[in-house]
Amino acid sequence: MYTVKGITDKNHLLTEHMPLVKRLAHHMKAKLPPSVEVDDLIQAGMIGLLDAINRYEDNHGAQFETYAVLRIRGAMLDELRSSDWMPRSTRQNMRKVEAAMEALQQRLGRPASESEIAKSLKMSLEDYQDILGDGGGHQLLYYEDFHADEGSDNFLDRYAVDDADPLRALLDTDFRQAVIDAIDRLPPREKMLMGLYYEEELNLKEIGAVMGVSESRVSQLHTQAVSRLRASLKEQLWTGPA
Repeated sequence: MYTVKGITDKNHLLTEHMPLVKRLAHHMKAKLPPSVEVDDLIQAGMIGLLDAINRYEDNHGAQFETYAVLRIRGAMLDELRSSDWMPRSTRQNMRKVEAAMEALQQRLGRPASESEIAKSLKMSLEDYQDILGDGGGHQLLYYEDFHADEGSDNFLDRYAVDDADPLRALLDTDFRQAVIDAIDRLPPREKMLMGLYYEEELNLKEIGAVMGVSESRVSQLHTQAVSRLRASLKEQLWTGPA
């Protein structure tokens, strides 16, 4: 693993961690629309792995794989942002859903049902569920969330002061606890789904088998859960702590 000069053999690290890149790419692909090609994610991930190898220092206190995962995922997310895989109209629809959820939560004092959200949006339940289906791959954070309106703070300035590793810095703040609390407030079925997906790492088909629903229905519920989280975390995402 080391050359005679004691320098980490980069080729060895690259070969050893290629399966990691593929595993992360396939796991991320499972959360995204069919239009996203897994090969594109793998290619971006390999660039992230190379960047990790070039930047990593044995004495900086972190295991290489832990460090590499952050770089690989970051490179894949950069690829998704640059390709703008979610149409603008779909993103706008999801923002309308989030706004309806937030308004109903404040009025009802509880998470709104699908029927209540659809009624608030002045559409049928079927049309609302179609929007959820189109929004497969909706994310908790988007690049534009990091840029506040003129005159207000930047999200990363508040929560991720370490430019070298913004994700880790973000998770070390109160934002992480806010996410945990928001998940705990989800309706029971959506809370269960999030646990199966992110903790147990089951895919949509496997979750459908556990919950007794179709894979497409799991995708709808996942999109709805993420939208609820975004609505719940709106203050932290865009306006910062009071």
